[in-house]
Amino acid sequence: MQALVIHAPGDLRVEEIETAELGADQLQVRVRCGGICGSDLHYYQHGGFGTVRIQQPMVLGHEVAGMIEAVGSAVTGFRPGERIAISPSRPCGLCRFCQQGLQNHCLDMRYYGSAMRNPHVQGAFRQQIVVETHQAHKLADSVSDGEGSMAEPLSVALHAVRRAGPLLGQRVLVTGCGPIGALAIIAARRAGAAHIVATDVGALTLEKALKVGADEVVNVAEEPDGLRRFAADKGSFDVLLEASGNPRALVGAFEALRPRGIIVQLGLAGGEIQLPINTIVAKEFDLRGAFRFHEEFAVAVELLNKGLVDVKPLISATLSYRDSARAFALAADRSQAMKVLLNFD
Repeated sequence: MQALVIHAPGDLRVEEIETAELGADQLQVRVRCGGICGSDLHYYQHGGFGTVRIQQPMVLGHEVAGMIEAVGSAVTGFRPGERIAISPSRPCGLCRFCQQGLQNHCLDMRYYGSAMRNPHVQGAFRQQIVVETHQAHKLADSVSDGEGSMAEPLSVALHAVRRAGPLLGQRVLVTGCGPIGALAIIAARRAGAAHIVATDVGALTLEKALKVGADEVVNVAEEPDGLRRFAADKGSFDVLLEASGNPRALVGAFEALRPRGIIVQLGLAGGEIQLPINTIVAKEFDLRGAFRFHEEFAVAVELLNKGLVDVKPLISATLSYRDSARAFALAADRSQAMKVLLNFD
């Protein structure tokens, strides 16, 4: 079977790889669709992110959906022909964090398409893959393969909103409206946020933010002081969901956040961020990180299956995996695309 293998920045190849042997408790899946994530782009453009770098060829991809081709001899509850979204997260289940229910902090995590471990964990941008049953979540007939592949980034957004605490009736600011920021808007609205304002530097992303539920948007490239109107009386927003990873977006939102406001940082920065600690102390901000997800994946698929969220406005294009260079170039251009999907048929 063929797969997309990254060798170095800009060197992404279609190669033949072997499919693992099907175990008794496993599923063999024909991958049908996969979404290009920001981390995939970092590997393609820069060879990694932060201190993480590609050390050997690695199959990319972790946002995928497909159809079950075969089931192991001990598998119950799944059958060939069923369509599933595949969670890329494979915690060990044994370490102290897994035992505490913090599987996203697993000490022996195997996450598809990650160079954080050496040897690297091979990804899911391939035509065929063998997965554990706990990774498989059935898709309703009403949910397309493309929508199913969006379960992973939606899970990230759901986890971030969960980290924020109760949002019923809250005023929420979302900074950075790429796919994760836009999905955070969807998740915040579903959690009961009363008013959502979104900021970004691009017209397309802000247009999509409005389509998926933002009440107002601010283009901070055209209006650098656009949040100042929310700064009166020590700030208006109860919660900040920072999805850009840009230090200026994070610190620039502090004036608009009320005392004891909650900051959830889900965007990863290129390096360390210097924070105005005096402001954090004086306004008693609560700064929280949000990293990956675990049980939220099942919630994401359930929301999609029941039609309680709509991710279709965020899907910009679907291209063949054989045309990966064009697909990755399009995915990197926020003036033209939000989420770009790959077809593995």
